[in-house]
Amino acid sequence: MSRVEHIGRATLYLGDCREVLPTLGKVDAVVTDPPYGLGDKWQGGAAGTKASWKLNDGGSEMGWDVEAPTEVVLGLPDLAEHSIIWGGNYFSLPPRRGWLLWDKIVREFTSGHAELAWTTLDQPVRAFNFAHAQLASEGKSHPTQKPLRLMKWCLGFLPDAQTILDPFMGSGTTGVAAVQMGRQFIGIEREPKYFDIACKRIEDAQRQGDMFMESAA
Repeated sequence: MSRVEHIGRATLYLGDCREVLPTLGKVDAVVTDPPYGLGDKWQGGAAGTKASWKLNDGGSEMGWDVEAPTEVVLGLPDLAEHSIIWGGNYFSLPPRRGWLLWDKIVREFTSGHAELAWTTLDQPVRAFNFAHAQLASEGKSHPTQKPLRLMKWCLGFLPDAQTILDPFMGSGTTGVAAVQMGRQFIGIEREPKYFDIACKRIEDAQRQGDMFMESAA
């Protein structure tokens, strides 16, 4: 752990989650999108091309996704009452029925037409429709960044979870969703450039929320 930032309702750790997680207590929910170990297969999302779009920070590398953190992911359900783990189909998690599905609608891409999240939710499978173009309109700072609306949709299944943990924070979308929904957030990210992006996004979300509360008072 090399840095800790406290931003309103959020506590953010720059470091390896394998070192940070043992220092934390249990939380209400884990909502995360870990590396899947598919970095060598990634082509940038556009049909027939490689890295055809550029990130906000100018990069497109996937070196951080070379190895899947299997041991960490399998232990996440023990840290919280509920877990939502995107890419759970790449890990040997216990059979559950409450899977979530993100349908990307548009099919002309080399990336998957949909993504799956393993959950501890005791409910039927639920689907969320959101196209690539809609995500692009939000701005994309991380290669596997999830839409903000998708993460808010996830948190909507956890109405009683007040403290949300994301040990693979990336650019901080889960944290932005949590802060905007009035939840406490704990995020961990080991890549400094993405940590800095997450800090700024969550700080902006916190500031906007504070301004809204002040104007409503």
